Amino acid sequence: MKNTNVIELNRQAKSFDDPLTELIRNGARKILMEALETEIELFLEQFKELKTDAGKQRVIRNGYLPERKIMTGIGEVEVKVPRSRDQMRQSVAEPIQFSSSILPPYLRKTKSLEELIPWLYLKGISAGDLSEALTALIGENAKGFSQPVVSRLKLKWKEEYDAWRKRDLSKKSYVYFWVDGIHCNVRMDDKQCILVVMGATSTGKKELIAVEGGFRESALSWKEILLNLKYRGLSNEPELVIGDGALGFWKAVGEVFPRSKWQRCWVHKTANVLNYLPKKIQAKAKEKIHEIWRSETKQDAETAFELFIKTYEAKYPKAADCLIKDRSHLLTFYDFPAEHWKHIRTTNPIESTFATVRLRTAKVRNCFSSATVLNMAFKLCQSAAKKWRILSGSQRLAEVIEGVRFIDGISEKEIAA
Repeated sequence: MKNTNVIELNRQAKSFDDPLTELIRNGARKILMEALETEIELFLEQFKELKTDAGKQRVIRNGYLPERKIMTGIGEVEVKVPRSRDQMRQSVAEPIQFSSSILPPYLRKTKSLEELIPWLYLKGISAGDLSEALTALIGENAKGFSQPVVSRLKLKWKEEYDAWRKRDLSKKSYVYFWVDGIHCNVRMDDKQCILVVMGATSTGKKELIAVEGGFRESALSWKEILLNLKYRGLSNEPELVIGDGALGFWKAVGEVFPRSKWQRCWVHKTANVLNYLPKKIQAKAKEKIHEIWRSETKQDAETAFELFIKTYEAKYPKAADCLIKDRSHLLTFYDFPAEHWKHIRTTNPIESTFATVRLRTAKVRNCFSSATVLNMAFKLCQSAAKKWRILSGSQRLAEVIEGVRFIDGISEKEIAA
């Protein structure tokens, strides 16, 4: 490794208000320099056998490109990218030239910072206040990020979203679907909400399948989404679909994917039932509802179900009717592996992801178009997807696909054994 890098590192080091941050930044700079040096050494090694007509080494080291400042989440980091020289460049059609994969030629900010900007914007920081917010986080050098930067980012988000929603799905297959219609407290121009479909693959990986604008209770809106998925190649029906009973989705899925089983979301159902009860008894009633879906067997769940109905139907018939309405579809999860129950009883994968979208409210000064909201929602999901965990008991998905029958979460093969 070149000793000049250490001298260069010391020369470039500047004072920083926070000594710890400066230490981290200097460490990052040193690691980056070492990585670049290793990268060009490997590059030169590739072409060491090539010689010029005069018998000299054809591809040689040629100093550094001009110093470049890379904006990162810990402030600016100054780097010099090594440079190579092809000594036969004037006599060949395509000279050999080193190009760093670590630092592409026009990179000026790290991907982590590119994610930070939309995250701040989507969290409620307006474009006008973005520079001030970034300055507080990463220092005075962030003042260059202004409204035009956000505008360019929004255009990029749109292009990414448009390409994603047209992608080929012919090689995709999902065992479970989670669906929901998300209302955001932003002034969308046509009162629509975000219709979301997520899926679990045969390996247990959760993936975002569709994010579209539409009307939550509209069967037509949902049918358009499902038919579009089939048009783009999604031929296999999900084994189970999880969603809120208030959706217009259920009519649509019955027409497009008639073989799929249905599971009503217990979180939505609990909230709906409690709305028909006085606040003073809601806590106790909620516990009784939890006893239903926490039961070890479907028979025990049915018993707990009957107890709730008998307890509340006389005084609060609407609450009892609300629970009874979806009775059969609330207990479908018992027909699937017990390892999956915590994943398939609710639409939590969607709810937890879109909690951030709902926070984008207080700072909104202008009316958003539906397209803008969808672009932002898509970008948030991309970020959230990096933290999605594989389903517990993912190895059992193969049995679900094969059609193995499960009774109270246990396969018939295991019961027979």
